[in-house]
Amino acid sequence: MLRINSLSFRLIASAAVWSILALAVGGFILANIFRGTVESDFDDRLTFELEGLVAAAQIQPDSPQDVSLENRFADPRFERIYSGWYWQIEPVSSGNLPPQTSRSLWDKVLKVHDLVTHDGMQWGYATGPDMQSLRVLVRPIALPTQYKDGEQSSQSFRFLVAGDLSDTDQDIARFDKILFWYFVALGGGLIAAVVLQVRIGLQPLRRVSEALARIREGRARQLEGTFPAEIAPLATELNGLIAHSAEVVARARTHVANLAHYLKTPLTVLANEAADGEGPLADTVSRQVTAMRRQVDHYLARARAVGALDVLGNRTEVTPVLRDLVRVLERMHAERNIAIELNAPDGLAFRGEREDLEEMSGNLIDNACKWARGRVIVSAKTTGPNRFCITVSDDGPGLPEEARERALQRGERLDESVPGSGLGLSIVRDIAKLYGGDIALGQAALGGLEAQLELPLMRQAYPAATTAFKASP
Repeated sequence: MLRINSLSFRLIASAAVWSILALAVGGFILANIFRGTVESDFDDRLTFELEGLVAAAQIQPDSPQDVSLENRFADPRFERIYSGWYWQIEPVSSGNLPPQTSRSLWDKVLKVHDLVTHDGMQWGYATGPDMQSLRVLVRPIALPTQYKDGEQSSQSFRFLVAGDLSDTDQDIARFDKILFWYFVALGGGLIAAVVLQVRIGLQPLRRVSEALARIREGRARQLEGTFPAEIAPLATELNGLIAHSAEVVARARTHVANLAHYLKTPLTVLANEAADGEGPLADTVSRQVTAMRRQVDHYLARARAVGALDVLGNRTEVTPVLRDLVRVLERMHAERNIAIELNAPDGLAFRGEREDLEEMSGNLIDNACKWARGRVIVSAKTTGPNRFCITVSDDGPGLPEEARERALQRGERLDESVPGSGLGLSIVRDIAKLYGGDIALGQAALGGLEAQLELPLMRQAYPAATTAFKASP
C-alpha cells in the first residue's frame, strides 16, 4: 500500500486530482454544449412549425375573427389528442371569443408563462393537457381581410405553437448518463495509466534500494546494473561512498594492527626484563605489564569490531567459521583428547565481519576446551527472524551462579592455574554488544559451563539444512 509521504503517492494523487478536475470541467462543458444544441434544435423545429402554421392561415371572408388552415399544414402530430404538439390562434381584439386550437388540445387552452421576447417572437413555457412540460413560441401576426363588398383591412392574431420537452429532456439525460460513465471509465483508465507510469518510472529507484539491500546483506560489494541517466550519477556516488567507507575502515584497521605491534613489542621486552630481575620492583613491573597487555588486547579487539560496524555488505557464513575453529582447537588440545562436536545449519549467516565472529566463537570454544574433561559441544540455530545463537557447552566443573557474572567482567580471572589472560569472555561480551547481541552463561547438560552467544542474523538466500561435523585431530 502507498504511504502518504511516499513519492509514488504524491505523483499518483496529484495526477488523479488534476485528471478528475479536468474530466469534471470537460464533462460539464460538453453536457452544456449538448443541452444547448438540443434546445436550439427544438426551438428551430418550433419556429418551422409556426411558420408553416402562419403560411397556412387564412381569414374567413364572412367571419373575420375566424382563421382557417389550408391542407398544406397537415402535420399528424397536431391531430393526435394530447400528442404533446399543439397550436393555438387567438384574435388580439376578440374580447371574449375563445381561441382556435389544434385537435391535439381537444377542449383545453394553453396558459403561457415566463414569456421572453427575442427577434420579434416570444418564447415561454406552459403545462400541457396531459401535464406535459411544453416549450412555447408565440408570434403576433396581422392577416389581411377582404370583405364581400370588396373592402380590405387586416386582423391581428397571436399564433402559438407548443412542443413537449420530455423527449428533449430524455435525450439530454441519456447523453449525460453516457457521458458520466464514459468519463468515469476514462478517469479510471487515466489513473491506472498514471499508476503504471509511476511504477515503471520509479523502478530504477527500487532497483537501487534492492541493490543496497544486497550490499547490506553481503551479497554484493557495489551497486550493479545499468541505470537511467537521471539515476546513474546517484549510483556512481553511492559506489564511491561505499568504496571510501571500506577504504577508511581498512586504513583504521591497519593503524590498529600497527599500534598493536608497536605496543606489544615494548611490553614483551619489559616482561622479559622483569622476569630476569628480582625484588619488589620486578614483581610490580611484571604485574603492570600483564595488566597492560590485557587492556591492549581488550581495547584493540573492541576498536576492530567498532570499525567493522560501519562497513556495508558484511556477511559471514557461520558454519564454515565454526568448522575451521573446531579443527584448529582440536589440534591445539590434542594432548588432552578433547572431542569437539559441531551441529550447525547450512546457510546461517552472521551480519558482521568474519574476524569478529572468529574472535567471539574462538574465545568461547577455547575456554570450553581449557576446562572440559574430554567433550565439548558447539551448536548454532536461529532464535528469531533476525537473530541466531551459538551455544558452547563442556563437561568440565562449570561455574557457580554467583561467579558467572564476574567471569564476564573485564580483567577478572577466576583461576590462575589455567593459562590465559582472563579477557576472553569479556572481549566476547563487548564485541557482541557492539553488534547488538549478548552472551549468557548457564549450566550445561554435560555438567559443565554453557555459553550462549546471541548475534544478528543475515537473511538466508536458501533453506537451511543441518550439518553435523566432527573434527579429527
